[in-house]
Amino acid sequence: MRTKLIAALIMTALSIYLLSGSAYERLGDKTRSEIEAARMRNVSYSSLSDGGPESTPAPTPETESCLAETDEAPAAVEEYDTPLPLSAPEDEDAPAPVPIVIDSRADEALETTISGGLTIKNMTGYEVDTASAALAGPGLTLSADGPQVLIIHTHSSEAYTPAGLDRYEASDSFRTEDTEYNIVRVGDELTALFQAAGLNVIHDRGIYDYPSYTGSYNRSGLAVEEYLREYPTIAIVLDVHRDALGSGDVVYKTMAEESGTCASQVMLLVGTDDSGLAHPHWRRNLALALYMQKAVNDQYPTLMRPVQLVQQRYNQHLTTGSLIVEVGSSGNTLQEALAAARLFSSSVAPALAELIE
Repeated sequence: MRTKLIAALIMTALSIYLLSGSAYERLGDKTRSEIEAARMRNVSYSSLSDGGPESTPAPTPETESCLAETDEAPAAVEEYDTPLPLSAPEDEDAPAPVPIVIDSRADEALETTISGGLTIKNMTGYEVDTASAALAGPGLTLSADGPQVLIIHTHSSEAYTPAGLDRYEASDSFRTEDTEYNIVRVGDELTALFQAAGLNVIHDRGIYDYPSYTGSYNRSGLAVEEYLREYPTIAIVLDVHRDALGSGDVVYKTMAEESGTCASQVMLLVGTDDSGLAHPHWRRNLALALYMQKAVNDQYPTLMRPVQLVQQRYNQHLTTGSLIVEVGSSGNTLQEALAAARLFSSSVAPALAELIE
């Protein structure tokens, strides 16, 4: 009887919440403290002391190649879903990127492998010596006490091409609020595997880009500031996204094949102050990105795309150790993205664990 009563109370509370509108629909009327209260409802904290989340086994090797066989390189890939910066007022009302609409079948996306290695795609006016930056090392250490890594998703509703059993109710093109099928699910995988390597991780599973895409970086930036105040031991902030690549009417899926595992590719994005907004320590973030890039490239040479250096800062000015991690593209499937997260974590997580003092 008591169990039924508790269940009834829970269902009543849930109904009232749903009828009153989503948390983000009421966001404009909230104070900073109320934003903080809402944020903490979606947080998971993993550490070795509490056992952490259960990690997913590594993907089983396959015998056939997962890469498309072609004699021609794909046309120049145009990037559509570059995140909007948290910056000047003129950016606040910038429209969401134009969605790429394709049929829901995964085989209609064209496969491409973008050669990465220890290279930088420099989209700024700065000259960067990649070799010297790589030799400089990560430039940070991790405390043995308290959370060390924050994983967050500014564009939390980003999703992949539906395939197999991974089908969802879309809130927009390649987007869903269902955290079992959007980029938050990839964050769950990264969190579990980072924790298994000995890292203490906070994973913010909140939705910051729905119902309003505009202002998503403002909202996630406030959350990051609160985490840094509450947990000063956090030294690394990873904003995990999925990319969107296309050329004209064509949508691409980035693919890597490592030890028989078919996976999407991964890209690290580093912001700068080249837009004119203050971000004096961006080179330290670049050093961390190259440290992580090398760790992966030494084991999985096709997994990483070049490190992308851009003009905007994307909240990375809030603390050193901040990066955007793009896992796959909209043309990829969720399973390809999860496979990439496992490969990425298997090399990056131990490299980061070496920084614990």
